[in-house]
This record gives sequence, structure tokens and C-alpha cells, in this order.
Amino acid sequence: MNTVIDCPAPECCPECFSTSLYKHGKCSKIVHDIKFGRTGIKRWVVKYQYHRYICRKCAATVNTPQDLQTKSRHGLRLLAYIVYQLVELKIPQGTVANSIDQLYSLPLRRTAIYLQKARAAEIYKGTYDGILKRILSGKLIHADETKVNIRRGSAYVWVLTNTEEVAYFYTPTREGETVQSLLRDFKGVLVTDFYAAYDSIDCPQQKCLIHLMRDLNDDLLKQPFNEELKGLSQAFAALLKPMVETIDRFGLKAHFLRKHKAFVGRFYKKLSKSEFKTEIVAKYRKRFEKNRDRLFTFLDYDGVPWNNNNAEHAIKAFAMLRNVIRGASSEKGIREYLTLLSICETCKYKGIPNVRLFFRPSR
Repeated sequence: MNTVIDCPAPECCPECFSTSLYKHGKCSKIVHDIKFGRTGIKRWVVKYQYHRYICRKCAATVNTPQDLQTKSRHGLRLLAYIVYQLVELKIPQGTVANSIDQLYSLPLRRTAIYLQKARAAEIYKGTYDGILKRILSGKLIHADETKVNIRRGSAYVWVLTNTEEVAYFYTPTREGETVQSLLRDFKGVLVTDFYAAYDSIDCPQQKCLIHLMRDLNDDLLKQPFNEELKGLSQAFAALLKPMVETIDRFGLKAHFLRKHKAFVGRFYKKLSKSEFKTEIVAKYRKRFEKNRDRLFTFLDYDGVPWNNNNAEHAIKAFAMLRNVIRGASSEKGIREYLTLLSICETCKYKGIPNVRLFFRPSR
């Protein structure tokens, strides 16, 4: 036992706010924790002593202090240390349990690590909801999705992000009902790839032009002697290059980018008049025409990028975690990971070291 703490008496009844309380038994609780020092971390065991009170006015029982109203026998600093290793360092749960046992003589099984992760996700649920709410009420959202394997098969993880915050969520399939429902009232600009589930969302959209260029280049490598495809790729690159140069010089400012709309019009006029003989180039013309209102939206809005790099960067963070999970998690476990990963990535976007957040968890 490292220290004994006598908890102060409550000031009033939490039910009726009466100050007329009387003692009704003495209780104690031992909490296994760790302590952070200037030069290292050590095991720390605390015994909390407190009294149970009964309200004379409403007969309600005033039990333990708020910090101790949990079945867990492990402290918040140990909880934060576990979350830091699972989410930030992306260490498997079994390895975390073994390291804590060997380094701090705290025998934790993998099940205990799972329960601590669930406890942390519950603590930060309100923070996650606040992040998602701020993203949905903003003027710009990047969206992307990726596949994840779980115990019973496969599912999908989606990400919504702006320039400062990230929120992940889980769906059992790739159908777009969930993301469409979330973005039902969103009126800002949505930046996505070319997945059709986003098309029905009623808001201005910007499709990722890097995806389009990548598709053109991939097909050109497969058909290097297709002169029509080569000409289309060169024309699109020539259209895009001055836009990127303007962005590099002035930033994402519509005042400077609108001048390129005239060149976009010329590109589409020439495209409509061209007669293509190869099937693949005809398909690209249909793709350009179908997405005409979604390819160059960034020319009309300040701060809207022409690519979806923000969402792809956030998806890569989950992909690294997915490599650790390796299909061993349940749906509930994935949702807990996504809540904590959302907090972690948002801290990175805001320039806040995650160690400061997780080692001082909210209560």
C-alpha cells in the first residue's frame, strides 16, 4: 500500500440537495494504479476510505465519491497508459497486458485490457459526439471509407474530417444510408472520391482530382499505344497544372481561382465535339460529363481543396490500427477503437500531444 486517502464527506444530497445527512457505515476501496514521475513510471496502490451517508429528508443513500463509482479496481492513470499504447502506439492487447505485468507487477489478462478500453471509450463518448457535431456543422467535410475484417466477417469504417477534427464510424456494409443520414442537413462542401453513395447527398461536392488522374495514368500504362487516351490525359493535365500553380502561389482562394473556369468551359466544349473510337475513352467522357458539377467546385469556394488527402490520411491511421487488430475484434470492440482513434487523430490535427490528453483523462 503506497498511500491511504480519506475522502471528504459530501456537501449535500445529490437527489434533493439537502445538507441533512448522517453516517451509515464505513467503506474502503483499493485501487491499483501507476504513478508518473520525472524520471519514470512506477506501480502505485491507493486505499480510499469513505463513509456511506443517508439523507434525512429523502432517505437517499449517498454512496462513494464520483471517482470511485466504478467496478474497476484500476486507476485512471493506468487506464490512460493502456489507451496510449493501444491507440497511439498501436500495440496488441495481449502484448500490453504482458508488458504491464512484467514492468509493474500488475497481473492483467487480455480480457482486462479489453474492459479498460471499453471503459475509456465510455469516458470519451461525449467528446467524440462533440467532435462529430462540430464537423457536421462546419463548411467543409472530407469523407472516405475502407474495409475492415471482424470476427463474423467483414464491415466498413468511414471517416469524416475537416482541417482540425476527425470522426470515424462503423457500418456493417458499404451501403451509404448511414453517411447519407449524417450529412442530410450539411450544406457545406463535401470532398470525396467517386464512390456513388455520396452522389445523392444534397450539398456542393468536390470529387478528388488525384483519384481521376490516377485512374487515367493506370489505364494509360495498360494501353500505352492508345493515342486517344494519351491525348485526353494530356489535355486534363494541361487544364489542372495552372490551377495547382495558382494554389501554390495564392492558396485556396476563389478570387484567384475563378479565372480558370473559362478554361474548364473550353475543355468540356472540346470534349463534347470530339469523336472517340476506343471504348475506354468514351467511358471517360461520360465520367467527365456526369461529374461536371463536382470536378471543379473548388474554383468557387475559399478553402476547398481539389483532392481528398485529408480523409485518405485519416484512413491510413485506421489502416495501421487494422493491421494490429487483424480481424480479432468484435463490432463493439471496433466501435470502441474508433471512438478513441477519433480523439487521438483530432489531437494530432490540432497539434496537441496525445500523451497529455490520455494521461489526463476526463472523468
